[in-house]
Amino acid sequence: MRRLIINADDFGLTAGINRAILKAHLEGIVTSATLMANGPAFEQAVTLTASAPSLSIGCHVMLVDGSSLLQPARVPTLLAGRDNTSFYRSAGTLAWRSITRRIDPAQIELEAVAQIRKLQSAGISVTHIDTHKHVHILPQVLRPLLRAAQTCGVRKIRNPFGRMLLAGLLRYASLWKRWIEFRTLQTLARSFRETVKNAGMITADGTIGIVATGALDEKLFRALIENLPDGTWEFVCHPGYDDAELQSLQTRLRKSREQELEILTAPATRELLRQNDIELISYHDLT
Repeated sequence: MRRLIINADDFGLTAGINRAILKAHLEGIVTSATLMANGPAFEQAVTLTASAPSLSIGCHVMLVDGSSLLQPARVPTLLAGRDNTSFYRSAGTLAWRSITRRIDPAQIELEAVAQIRKLQSAGISVTHIDTHKHVHILPQVLRPLLRAAQTCGVRKIRNPFGRMLLAGLLRYASLWKRWIEFRTLQTLARSFRETVKNAGMITADGTIGIVATGALDEKLFRALIENLPDGTWEFVCHPGYDDAELQSLQTRLRKSREQELEILTAPATRELLRQNDIELISYHDLT
């Protein structure tokens, strides 16, 4: 049996991304989304969820490339400057500071609790969590994040590890470096599963689509689906509209968001899933 969660990240980043995610759910195959508590379009995203009661909503915890919900004095090791609330821009910087013990795990836990609680206070039943730029792939980030989830009563988390489909990526030279990076990090997969299990949390067997972010097209999506192993997996996607609001932000994902939206809403995509006997589920259904 093959089951697949289709999760749209960056809900709450812009109004155009919010509309695209709702379209991809109501007219396409998106079953879940993760909402940024500190996203500029957070309030609009919360309002839109009323028209999509079957959309499973999680918290897209931001520890890089955004701003803290807390006062700087409470999370100083997470911030790029003592006089502002901005996180470090680079996931690599957070990783290095975590590995060298310059990040206080207790501050990660505090910030994550604040973000999850903001969603819950807005009336969102938070089904799961993941992180912006997948930084919970690091044990130093994962452990305090799990404690935060437990505190907030959330029991499901994204498994950022998965099968690395090299054959489908060979045509995309721009993705080779990313593939090598994630391939190297696969050594952490076993400890991830053990840590999550010991915390009493639930996760899928892994993810597909992370390496393809920014370059997904119909051929690559077909290759990912046709090579999906047995089990329960999550496809990570970033639908959106490349409008003026998005262009004002610092993000590498622009035109690719519209291309993903087309794939996610195309009738041929749903037929592809049917032909491959893949059952669509949401994080609500993950047990």
